[in-house]
Amino acid sequence: MKPVPLHERIRAEIESAIMAGRLRPGDRIPKETDLMAEYGCARMTVNKALSALAGAGMLERRKRAGSFVAQPRTQSMVLDVPDLAAQIKGRGQDYRWDLVSRKVVKADALGTPSHVLSVTGVHYADGLPLAHEERMINLALVPEIAEADLTQAPPGSWLIAHVPWTEAENRISATAAPPAIARALGIARGAPVLSLERRTWRGPDTVTRVRQHFVADRYELIARFGPN
Repeated sequence: MKPVPLHERIRAEIESAIMAGRLRPGDRIPKETDLMAEYGCARMTVNKALSALAGAGMLERRKRAGSFVAQPRTQSMVLDVPDLAAQIKGRGQDYRWDLVSRKVVKADALGTPSHVLSVTGVHYADGLPLAHEERMINLALVPEIAEADLTQAPPGSWLIAHVPWTEAENRISATAAPPAIARALGIARGAPVLSLERRTWRGPDTVTRVRQHFVADRYELIARFGPN
């Protein structure tokens, strides 16, 4: 069996630490000189491993500062995974999150037999309901969120800050508000809402699946495209 090149082993071990959450977004990884000493190799070998990770979007390399775990994003996505709370505050609006329910369930809803954290709540902008959220989180991948305080900040904000993902999918549609959603948003039953379903993965495993219903005239999705 052909031995694995050292630069590939370094890349794989750092990637594994990121995927397992031992290195989180914003964390600085060891200096090149420290990695050289740890693996007993030349700078070129370390540089090749870090360049591969940066090319995959897992590391951000800053001149004279070092290499840092990148914020989870995929450049090929039409729509990124936004922090809704930060978006609303960025528009100069007051933000509030009301947690409606939180429970651990044993279900195969995420394609996993492990326990899942099910969270429901409502996002508010300037005191008005903006979006109803139903989210399921894979506790096998994200056990720490079981103890996180989700009463003041929504689970989406917590996940963006703590959990790297490698792939995401957005599905957007217009629909009529079901009775329970309409009551939560304070709108008429059957009123138009924007439905956004998102799923993120870490490797082959689902991290979270969320369904958000937005009051149609209070939210818009904008995607900007360019050659880069």
